Amino acid sequence: MQQVHERAAATREKILRAASEVFDAYGYSGASISKTLTRTGITPGALYFHFSGKQCLAHAVMLGQGDGLKLPGGEDGLQRLIDINLYLAGELQTNALLRAGVRLAVEQGEFGTPDDAPYQYWVRLFASQLLAAKEKDELLPDVDVQELAWTLVSSYSGTQLLSQIATGRTDLHARLVALWRYLLPGIATPAARSRVTFSSQWDCPAA
Repeated sequence: MQQVHERAAATREKILRAASEVFDAYGYSGASISKTLTRTGITPGALYFHFSGKQCLAHAVMLGQGDGLKLPGGEDGLQRLIDINLYLAGELQTNALLRAGVRLAVEQGEFGTPDDAPYQYWVRLFASQLLAAKEKDELLPDVDVQELAWTLVSSYSGTQLLSQIATGRTDLHARLVALWRYLLPGIATPAARSRVTFSSQWDCPAA
């Protein structure tokens, strides 16, 4: 029985990975079940056992966009939040599941009622690092952690979208560094700002 469950989980993962490549390449309107099946080599019955159709598959890819990410380690706080931001910029160059999930979050009006769950996932992640930063006195006293987390996700979303349109995200790392340099004076203490680095470790790979 365990082997059956393991095979089913592996098949579902294979479908999601293939579907993410299709949605990333074609968007929701241009994607199809047949294109996903071609990439997986599995039968239609196996796919429909896990997903009722393209809409269900798109929703699963959108919600699973953060699956498998290996976020930068280190002490929680402002620096780790920036490291995570820059790491995600690199992942958006190579990670089809993340790219597809981000694209579908923008296009979701095409396949159902808009759902802010994928954005709230990142809001919670960013807020956890901001809360740690606040506890370490890295943030200015009047900073509202939840409000700032929402603002960061909104800003990040817009920055990556414009970067994608303009350069295929090749300039995303530089754009995010610029975003943080403008934001930091309004949210971080002078001491915290003096310690922040924008490590090239999280640079986007060459296109």
